[in-house]
Amino acid sequence: MFPTCRVSFRGLKSEGRYAVLMDIVPVDNKRYRYAYHRSCWLEAGKADPPAPARLYVHPDSPFTGETLRKQVVSFEKVKLTNNDMDKHGQIVLNSMHRYQPRIHLVRCRHTDDNGLHISDLQKEEHKTFIFPEAIFTAVTAYQNQLITKLKIDSNPFAKGFRDSSRLTDYER
Repeated sequence: MFPTCRVSFRGLKSEGRYAVLMDIVPVDNKRYRYAYHRSCWLEAGKADPPAPARLYVHPDSPFTGETLRKQVVSFEKVKLTNNDMDKHGQIVLNSMHRYQPRIHLVRCRHTDDNGLHISDLQKEEHKTFIFPEAIFTAVTAYQNQLITKLKIDSNPFAKGFRDSSRLTDYER
């Protein structure tokens, strides 16, 4: 996911155990298109049927409250796809639809880390955080060449797309 969502927490019990999760939900029931001549997004009809909802459990979960107070939790490993048949646990989105990432902090009831499996937030003691500035339109191709360049330059997984003539000796 680009750009990456990063969060920090405070006010947690130091010895408490917490899982940090993300899900991404539709903002509305509309489909959008990009108008190049106006350089903006326009409504383009009714939304496609929603993709199956998935929770992404941060791979370092569970954390202690002490750890969460001292570090920023980054969701740089979240993978998005438009393939609703995905079997790899990626978050499935419909292209040209608007979405809102949500961060969930779940208090772990068990001290055993091996059994961390959260599939229904309603059954867990949790708090959800929503950041309206993180709303985005899912696309399969960027609508602006400058954004494409920014993603390639910023994404550690896009090394094969970079122009090797721009790299320093160290980067090569």
